Amino acid sequence: MTIERNWAGNLTYRASAIEHPSSIDELQGLLARGGAVRFLGSRHCFNDIADTDGVLIALDRLPVVFEVADARDAVRVSGGLRYGDLAPLLDAEGLALANLASLPHISIAGAVATGTHGSGDATGSLASAVRALTIITPAGEVRSLARGDDDFDGAVVSLGALGAVVDVTLDVEPAYEVAQHVFEHPSWDAILADFDEVTSIGTSVSIFSRWEHTDVADQIWVKQRQPEARENTRADLFDRLGAEPATAKRHPIIGVDPVACTEQLGVPGPWFERLAHFKLEFTPSAGAEIQSEYLVPRADAVAAIQAVRTLAGQIAPLLLVNEIRTVAPDYLWLSSSQGTDAVGIHFTWKPDEAAVREFLPTLEAALPETARPHWGKVFTLDAAEVRSRYSRWDDFADLAARFDPERRLVNPYLERLGL
Repeated sequence: MTIERNWAGNLTYRASAIEHPSSIDELQGLLARGGAVRFLGSRHCFNDIADTDGVLIALDRLPVVFEVADARDAVRVSGGLRYGDLAPLLDAEGLALANLASLPHISIAGAVATGTHGSGDATGSLASAVRALTIITPAGEVRSLARGDDDFDGAVVSLGALGAVVDVTLDVEPAYEVAQHVFEHPSWDAILADFDEVTSIGTSVSIFSRWEHTDVADQIWVKQRQPEARENTRADLFDRLGAEPATAKRHPIIGVDPVACTEQLGVPGPWFERLAHFKLEFTPSAGAEIQSEYLVPRADAVAAIQAVRTLAGQIAPLLLVNEIRTVAPDYLWLSSSQGTDAVGIHFTWKPDEAAVREFLPTLEAALPETARPHWGKVFTLDAAEVRSRYSRWDDFADLAARFDPERRLVNPYLERLGL
């Protein structure tokens, strides 16, 4: 028997079988067998959100859908398609997405269902670009929802609790270029004193630190749309931060070869070759790793970062790198930026899950009570506490019960959340 694991190798699936249907009919036939079922994307989740004791159904071999709307403001695509595979198809049409996550390797349906995001003060999560989606329920019924429908805002970030998302319609816009700059050794005191100004310097801004030092961060990555970007990248701000431009290409983790990273040094290039941190053809980040992330309202961001700073001595031995990014608000019920501008505090941990899980309660207790954990990453926050941080939780529970009345999609992850 082949042992099936997630992308990072920290989770072994318990499923009795993993099926790869090649058509919608075949997918519906698999569902007609009955029993517990879950759906699998690119396997990038670090917890058991996608696991089941029953059958896992992967969507990666369903027929590719790529249909540009007549108005050229939207595209309908397969849910199992990866963003890195979609991007060149869009660019060939002269079109683009508003944002990408740091990894282009993730599937569209999986990223949307977990509220995954890129970065930018004015840019929402990847889920906020969804204008319609088609779901096959566990009973084999086809449900189509569009922006403005009663259940739409609950169905986008779905945690896989509604069914198989077989296609998604995304907002698109004319293609554009992006230039990426890296600045090194900015002062934490100066960053936190001017946090809003720092995150507004580019279309997308990431602050990286290993927390080996509490006086300076490692790097700030600034991605700027062209030609709208300010020509001088606000040299005065970086002078105040004490940061200097990198003179060579960098990896977010200091000392790691940056060959896998997208182009830097301010050289403009296509949107999809700069918005992500990593290139599709390489193993991104560190490969063997654990990830956690907590998103807080912008109003609580400085306090949250200061809380992390005070725990630096405990964090640094476990950490590969910490990244801080921003996300614009949306109205999706289970989005971590629902109703608020959010700041994501992301941890890429060394692959020692036991040690990470032992530490996480300390971190979670130090963060503001508004912090929402990323659905697809490792967290230990009490389920009742997680539910309390979403005003539409009860509405989502009702929606899940209507789409899956036999509760075939309920796995230990959803059970822990009270679904």
